Amino acid sequence: MIDRWRALAAQALPEDAASATLVGRAWSPDAGGPCVVVVRGSAVHDVSRVFPTMSDLTESDDPVAALRAADGPALGDVRDLLENSIPDTRDPGTPWLLSPIDLHVVKAAGVTFPVSMLERIIEERAHGDLDLAAGIRTEVLTALGDELQSLVPGSAEAARLKELLVERGLWSQYLEVGIGPDAEVFTKAPVLSTVGTAVDVGIRSDSAWNNPEPEVVLVVSSRGTIVGAALGNDVNLRDIEGRSALLLGQAKDNNASAAVGPFVRLLDDAFTLDRLREETVTLRVEGTDGFRMDAASPLALISRDPADLVAQTVGARHRYPDGFALFLGTMFAPVQDRDAEGLGFTHHPDDLVQIASAGLGTLVNRVRPAEEIEPWTLGIRALFRNLAVRGLLEGASRP
Repeated sequence: MIDRWRALAAQALPEDAASATLVGRAWSPDAGGPCVVVVRGSAVHDVSRVFPTMSDLTESDDPVAALRAADGPALGDVRDLLENSIPDTRDPGTPWLLSPIDLHVVKAAGVTFPVSMLERIIEERAHGDLDLAAGIRTEVLTALGDELQSLVPGSAEAARLKELLVERGLWSQYLEVGIGPDAEVFTKAPVLSTVGTAVDVGIRSDSAWNNPEPEVVLVVSSRGTIVGAALGNDVNLRDIEGRSALLLGQAKDNNASAAVGPFVRLLDDAFTLDRLREETVTLRVEGTDGFRMDAASPLALISRDPADLVAQTVGARHRYPDGFALFLGTMFAPVQDRDAEGLGFTHHPDDLVQIASAGLGTLVNRVRPAEEIEPWTLGIRALFRNLAVRGLLEGASRP
């Protein structure tokens, strides 16, 4: 498995990496802490003397121009850092990659694709019981048909559909945020808790029905400007959330339950928001039992435009002075049977999850019990103590 993981991790860069503005974070043993890095050619350069945190970079008036003016030493070849990110074979004396975001608040938009909305309704009606899912799926699809595919959330047509569903006893809180005027936007994980590529993601050991959620993650400044994007895995515990929507925090916020990476691609002339809207996110799950599942999620099928989701996240009512990262939701419908007919998909330990797109690269993680993964320990206080010791909090230049 390690050889397969290493091979997948090496595919991290986007197809047009030579023209992409790719930034991230790496752990530097020499610095004893994280560094903001930029990929230039095949090398990873440390620019933390200019940008002590990724938030400092993304809060710049023009992050791309600021980055072009920044210089710093090379930490090594990007393939070497990717390979050294794998925890089982890591050399602690050489650098490895981290999640590319740091002080950004980690937000997530839910129920933004019709297919994922239907799956949330199924979870709710099944009360987290995997055995009931197949029958409920048939019932709900028969009742709703194809009408949801072209429905505009908050429209008059959506309001009429809501009235019809209420009359038929099929209304759901997930339909409310799926087709109603207000999007579901929640806090996915604490600041600094996300993990990057080539490391483990966590599934609670008491969950028997769960899945990956391959998504595009926007990186947004405090001003509400979309400055870049990455790939994400919004790990989901379907049985726990299905028991009650009030258990969302238990289902979503666990050790290593949010992966972001491999890098943040900054928006520039070569990679615009319109081009991002055309990205297709692919998913592949490979199990040690020989199981393999493939799926695709075209961002063009999202029911709420990314800019609208950002506008519903930040504004006069919600401020994020260090910026935020926003998971945009997934259209992945985990219905492929794995363990038995009609039971759909759930993770097994040691699954390799590969999330990819042409413009954002490839994010690869291994699934492990959340309780057994190396715990998250570097919080905000520890980060700033490290930056202070390194002299990065005084006199850092700003282009």
